[in-house]
Amino acid sequence: MYGRDRSNSPGKLYVVGIGPGAADEISQKALNVLKSAETIVGYKLYIDLIADIVKNKRIIASTMRKEIERVQLAIQEAQSGKTVCIISSGDPGVYGMAGLVLEMVSKENLSLPVEIIPGIPAANAAAAVLGAPLMHDYAVISLSDLLTPWEIIEKRVECASEADFVIVLYNPKSSQRDWQIEKTANIILQHKSPSTPVGIVKDASREGESVVITTLDKMTSCPIDMTTIIIIGNSTTFIYHNYMVTKRGYQL
Repeated sequence: MYGRDRSNSPGKLYVVGIGPGAADEISQKALNVLKSAETIVGYKLYIDLIADIVKNKRIIASTMRKEIERVQLAIQEAQSGKTVCIISSGDPGVYGMAGLVLEMVSKENLSLPVEIIPGIPAANAAAAVLGAPLMHDYAVISLSDLLTPWEIIEKRVECASEADFVIVLYNPKSSQRDWQIEKTANIILQHKSPSTPVGIVKDASREGESVVITTLDKMTSCPIDMTTIIIIGNSTTFIYHNYMVTKRGYQL
């Protein structure tokens, strides 16, 4: 349960997407909201990415797997009459905090004003680095089974592969979860050619960004971790110099 609004004027909670990491890729609206807020709540790594923007603010930072706690604290701050930003990397509506915030507000039937501020998703930042791999229909799938059973993830990979979608993989591998990417590759290889182009982008738009363009049969031999986005092409995707391109269907 949350406390009642204790101020004369109600607070407001913004859920802000800060983009993939580079300061110049944060939207002007997000910058304005961050600068006007009294309290900033977020995962410590993401707070560090915007440290220069939010200096002199009240900062509430926490570690991974503390999402529910962060939302609770953000709601409490806003209910006390403050303007609060809870931040997500990328876009808050793409594996971000927007859904959890609205779930928790609705569960308690709160009248707290909430506004979602979009950001550039990591998939789009990675796609821009690679060229134009998302020019046609694509499926975005997280391989993390922390909140979703592996059986469901596996079925989604199977269906997307069979339907010849371009496939974007989030959270492909971690130090404690390393077998899913091998299993995923084997499933996709049942439906796509081994020579299908694959783009692997680590830390898109962040310091240390790295890019590899390879093929599906060699994908799992490349360096992959939790900050990696993998884009697997469809049957029309091709490589031109250092660009990965999926055809839209124009007759040239």
